[in-house]
Amino acid sequence: MSPQRPFISLRTINMDCGDAQAMAAFYGKFLGWEITWQDDDFILMRDPEGGTGVSFQAYPDYMPPTWPEEPGAQRKMIHLDIKVEDLEAAAAFALACGARLADYQGRDDLRVMLDPAGHPFCLFLS
Repeated sequence: MSPQRPFISLRTINMDCGDAQAMAAFYGKFLGWEITWQDDDFILMRDPEGGTGVSFQAYPDYMPPTWPEEPGAQRKMIHLDIKVEDLEAAAAFALACGARLADYQGRDDLRVMLDPAGHPFCLFLS
């Protein structure tokens, strides 16, 4: 018999980076979120509608991932999937906020973008 599952809720996704301030500035602008807590090398942002938050932990020796992944190179450890209503408008907005379009785009129905720390994130239609 399995034990009863206690209350468990994913609250925050933490992303390593070289510059937590730059990441918070980008995601704050892109998602429309504000910083809810910070110290010298850590910044927390919460979804104002109550969803899962995101935080950024700065490390001086941070190495950005490669995309697409290559043998022997730093691999991505996480990527975010972000639902949008207009793929081209969302991609243009992400670029204006400081993202880069990834050189490799594996599918026509989504856009792979790179945040300021090089983490890939995908914009997709429902």
